[in-house]
Amino acid sequence: MNSSLPPIKVFAGTKSRYMAEEICNDLGVELGKMNIQRFADGEFEVSFEESIRGCEVYLVQSTFPNSDNLMELLLMIDAARRASAKTVAAVIPYFGWARQDRKDKPRVSIAAKLVSNLLTAAGVDRVITMDLHADQIQGFFDVPVDHLYASSVFIPYIQSLNLEDMVIATPDVGGAKRANSYAKYLNVPLVLCHKQRAKANVVATMTVIGDVKDKNVILVDDMVDTAGTITKAADLMMANGAKSVRALASHAIMSNPASERVQNCALTEMIFTNSIPYTGSCTKCTILSVARLFADTIRRVHNNESISSQYLIK
Repeated sequence: MNSSLPPIKVFAGTKSRYMAEEICNDLGVELGKMNIQRFADGEFEVSFEESIRGCEVYLVQSTFPNSDNLMELLLMIDAARRASAKTVAAVIPYFGWARQDRKDKPRVSIAAKLVSNLLTAAGVDRVITMDLHADQIQGFFDVPVDHLYASSVFIPYIQSLNLEDMVIATPDVGGAKRANSYAKYLNVPLVLCHKQRAKANVVATMTVIGDVKDKNVILVDDMVDTAGTITKAADLMMANGAKSVRALASHAIMSNPASERVQNCALTEMIFTNSIPYTGSCTKCTILSVARLFADTIRRVHNNESISSQYLIK
């Protein structure tokens, strides 16, 4: 690190400590000491156990349910500002509530905007996150947002498989842009799935648009929640003559019964990053670390360097 710049301090929320430890190992710094005291009624208090005056502070915490993770992050930001940190950056590998990014029906909240307002009100100076559900969420903030892409770890992994007759597919039309970027980079065909939902987390019908016969299919998505869509798409691909089907998704939400569905479906492999800690027992799941990606971004931000050279595809 440049010795003429303010020192870096990295702290972790309760559920993202594993990620912060990996980031610190890559940066060559010690994980900061912080205490979270919990009261009997569920309230908690955040305190830093070392001086952060004049430091660049990076707070690592994904905001997946339950909402304590978001509240922890907000309290960490507030405490850092009150402790005279020079700058406070929220490192959010998984940005929760991102699926609620617009009013898709009357009288609903826009939770992603609300969360961005809360982070800004708490005093954050910068947000570093990865594979937002909707790119426009970056515009909800009035502070810099470094939006990283898991493609930088997925692409090398896909290439290491040495698959012939490969096609990239998306389990729904909404992910077509993301899948098309992979297809263009790898110079392979793109296949789409069109789905109709009966209600949230329930797929009614699905059809394949494109040829998957005798192909090795890679399904690309940003997150897997109950795994209903991704497993239905995999089974449909195999029914249409695919040789094999693998899926990759940035965020392993994996709510019940997702692990069981993945284990029992036609997928050969389900590939995630470790943006969310996966605690399931599915033998088909492969977890790739993105800690180095975040560590390199922190290093570049600290040294006032461009981060765009990290991007393989967007």
